Amino acid sequence: MEKFTLSVLVENKFGVLARIAGLFSARGFNINSLAVAETEDPSVSRIIMVVDANEKILEQIKKQLNKLIDVIKVIDLTEKDCIDRELVLVRVKIDAKTRDKVMQVVDSLDAKVLDMGKGSIIIEEMGDVKKINATLELLRPFGITEIVRTGRIAIQADNKG
Repeated sequence: MEKFTLSVLVENKFGVLARIAGLFSARGFNINSLAVAETEDPSVSRIIMVVDANEKILEQIKKQLNKLIDVIKVIDLTEKDCIDRELVLVRVKIDAKTRDKVMQVVDSLDAKVLDMGKGSIIIEEMGDVKKINATLELLRPFGITEIVRTGRIAIQADNKG
């Protein structure tokens, strides 16, 4: 199975996301990541989803999405030149011995410290999937106690300029 990134433009109406989730659930398709928000047009929302699929399942997903009345357009961003980002908040255990070492890691990553207490530090990192995963691997030895991760967002690059 591969991960595919889809951008789905939908009418910004009550229940649209529930219908899409129902479609995935009924067919046993898995959504790996999901981000939903209004677009520049308040009557339209964009859903960025990362799905685990093979080519055959991906085609089924796109066909089924296009059958839904509230779906305006489905764009497969996987093979396109696009910019993608995620945000992660990580709570890491710290003590007097590890505080400076964790801060060195944070500084080397250009991450941000959002909160620091006696026993833990909350770190914010933003970047592509590789950067987020690398950050988590660097922090894991210190003892990650909580991870909150957004879904991936993506936009197609404009290579005409």
